[in-house]
Amino acid sequence: MSKAVYIATMENGSGKSIVTLGLMRMLLGKVAKVGYFKPIISDFEEGQIDNHINTALSHFKLDISYEQAFAYTKSEVLNLYNEDKIDEVYDTIIDKYKAIEEHYDFILVEGTDFTGEGTATELEINTDIAKNLGIPVIIVESGSGKTMKEFVSNLLAAYHLFEENDVKVLAVIANKVLPKNLEWVQDELYHQLPKKVVVNAIPRIDFLAHPTIKEVITELDAEVLFGEGDELNNQVAHYMVGAMQLHHFLPRLKENTVIVTPGDRSDLILGALQANLSYSYPTISGIVLTGGIKPEQPILDLIDGLSRKIPILSVKKDTYPVTKAVSKIRAEIYAGNKQKISLSIRTFDKYVPDYELSNALITFEPSGITPRMFQYNLLKRAQKQKKHIVLPEGNDPRILKAAVKLVNQNIVDITILGEPEKVIKRIEELGIRFDVEKINIINPIDSPHYKKYAETLFELRKHKKMNLAMAKDKMLDVSYFGTMMVHLGHADGMVSGAAHTTQHTILPALQFVKTKPGVSVVSSIFFMCLEDRVSVFGDCAINPNPTAEQLAEIAISSADSTAAFGIEPKVAMLSYSSGSSGIGADVERVREATEIVKKLRPDIKIEGPIQYDAAVDSIIGKSKLPNSEVAGQASVLIFPDLNTGNNTYKAVQRETGALAIGPMLQGLNKPVNDLSRGCTVEDIYNTVIITAIQAEGL
Repeated sequence: MSKAVYIATMENGSGKSIVTLGLMRMLLGKVAKVGYFKPIISDFEEGQIDNHINTALSHFKLDISYEQAFAYTKSEVLNLYNEDKIDEVYDTIIDKYKAIEEHYDFILVEGTDFTGEGTATELEINTDIAKNLGIPVIIVESGSGKTMKEFVSNLLAAYHLFEENDVKVLAVIANKVLPKNLEWVQDELYHQLPKKVVVNAIPRIDFLAHPTIKEVITELDAEVLFGEGDELNNQVAHYMVGAMQLHHFLPRLKENTVIVTPGDRSDLILGALQANLSYSYPTISGIVLTGGIKPEQPILDLIDGLSRKIPILSVKKDTYPVTKAVSKIRAEIYAGNKQKISLSIRTFDKYVPDYELSNALITFEPSGITPRMFQYNLLKRAQKQKKHIVLPEGNDPRILKAAVKLVNQNIVDITILGEPEKVIKRIEELGIRFDVEKINIINPIDSPHYKKYAETLFELRKHKKMNLAMAKDKMLDVSYFGTMMVHLGHADGMVSGAAHTTQHTILPALQFVKTKPGVSVVSSIFFMCLEDRVSVFGDCAINPNPTAEQLAEIAISSADSTAAFGIEPKVAMLSYSSGSSGIGADVERVREATEIVKKLRPDIKIEGPIQYDAAVDSIIGKSKLPNSEVAGQASVLIFPDLNTGNNTYKAVQRETGALAIGPMLQGLNKPVNDLSRGCTVEDIYNTVIITAIQAEGL
C-alpha cells in the first residue's frame, strides 16, 4: 500500500481543497494517523499564512506545526531553480517529508496553487516532487471556463505528463463540472484512460464557488464597522454598485448580494438594511462603503440598534476600483468556515466512491525506491549510527574535500592518514572551511599504536614467513595501517583506492580481516541511481571470470546486501540469451549458477539466464519470459564476468548520467571499500556513507 498520495493540479482555481478535505476525512476512517504536507506555498505578505495548511491542521487537529507543514515559498523555489540549485529544493522537501513520515501512517501531500508567474516551471517541479518522493498522484482539474472537449483533453494531457515522468496516477478527478455534463465527462475519461485509473467527476457547487465577506475583508483590507462571527462567513453570490436612486436600486437586488456604494449614501445604506429585514426582498450579504467615508453618527446609531444586522465594511479606495477588486475575488475554504468544510466533505463523499479510491491506494505498489530517496535514507541511517571511518589517502585533495563535507554534516567520524602539518596545509590551500579538532589526522610512524599494529600483523602472518621487521615496514603503508585500525576495532571501516590500485587496497583485508564464515568469494556491487529507480550491479570490480559456484555466491551476497539497504531484491542472472533459448558454455554457467541459488536460497526471487533488456523492460520481459516474477522488474543485475560488468556500469554511468555509488565490497568480516582512481568527491562521500552503514553489521 502507498504511504502517501500527491494531490496535483495543472492550474489555479482547480478546487483541490474539496479533494484534500474529503480525502483526509476518508483516510482518517481507515488509517490511525494521517499527516499533511504542502511542499511549496504561495508568497504571502508578512503576517499572512497559507490558508490550505491552516485549514487542514486546525480542522483535523493535526499535531504538526505550520512551519513543519511546508518547505519553501514559491519565490524561494524559483530563485533556487534559476540558480541551478533545484537539487537543494528536492533534498529539503524530502527531509521535511520524512520528518512527518516518522510520526504518521499516511501523508496527504498537496501540490502548489499555481498563482503568479512561473507556472510552467511550477508544473515541472510538482512532477519532480512526486517522482522524488516516490508517491502516486491524484490529478484534480476544474471545468470552469472550458468546453468539455478542452477539459477532457487537458486532463488526459496531465495524466500523460505524470506517467511519462514515471509518476503513477491513481485517480483523475474532474471538478467544477456543470451537473448536466457530469456523466459525459466521466464516461469520456473512463474510456480514454487505463482501467486501473479511478475516474470521478464532481459538479460545481455554487455555495463553494462563492467568496465570503471575510474574503472580501482580506482582499480589500477593509475596516469592519458592523458584523462579527458567522456573519462574516456570509457568501457573496452577486455584487452591485449603489449609485442610482433607491426606488431604482431595490428591484435589482439578488440573493446574497454585496453592495458597493460611497459611504455618504445614507439613503441606499438604510434602504438596503430595511430590505434585508423585509420578507419582500432577498437576503443581502453585506455592504462595502467606499471613499473612506463613514455615515454620520445618527446613522451609525440607527444601524447599531437593528435586531438583524449585516456586515458593513469601510474602505479608502473609490467605488470603481473596489467593485473591480470584488469581482475578481476567488472563493477559498478556510478554517473558520465550518459550513464550507462540511459541505466539501459531504460533496466528496457523494461523488468520489470510497471503495474505488481506497482500493487504488491499498493495491498500489511502488516500483522501487527513488534515487534521491535512497540517498536520503543512506544519509540519515549513517547519521543515526555515526561510525568511525579511516581514509588512508591524506594527500589526495578529493579525499580531503569529501572528509570535511562528511564531518561538517555530522555523518561520520573521520581519521585521515598522513603527516598532520601537510594535510592541514593542503586543506587550507584548497580553501575548505573546517574545524581541525573534528578530524583525526595520524601519521602511522608517529602513532602510539604503530608498534602494536606491527606486532599484531607479525603474529597473523608469521606462518607466511613474515618477520617483525617486515611487519613494521608494512605498517608504514597506509593501506595496511588503515586496515589494521579496522581489524582491531580502532575504526569501523576503511575507504581507499583514490590513489591506489584495487589490489593495494583490498590485499591487506584479504590477508587478515578475512571473509565471513561460509563466504569464499569477496565480490562487489554498485548502487546505480538511475533516473527513476535504483538498480544494483554486481560484480563489476573484483572477480574476472567467476565459476558457476562463485557466480551463485555473488548473487546471494548481492541479494542480501540489496535487502539490507531497503531495496527488494529481484535477481537477474545476465547472459546473451533468455530462458532456454541459448546454448554454449557461458550460458550454461549462468544457468547452473541460477539453479545453485534456487537450491541454496529458495527465498530469493531469481531469473536466469536472462538478457539485460528482458530483465529491466516490462514489455520485453513479459514477451520473453511471461511467467517470471523477475523479468522486466529486476533490481539486482549479476553480470557473468568482470569484463561485462565493469564496462556496462561505466557505460550506463556515462551515457545516462546515473550516479554510481560504490563499489561496495561484500563478504569481508569488516567493511573495507575500494574507490576508482577516477572517483569524484561525491563518489568518495557516498562510499564512506555506505561503508558506515555496512559497519552497522549488515
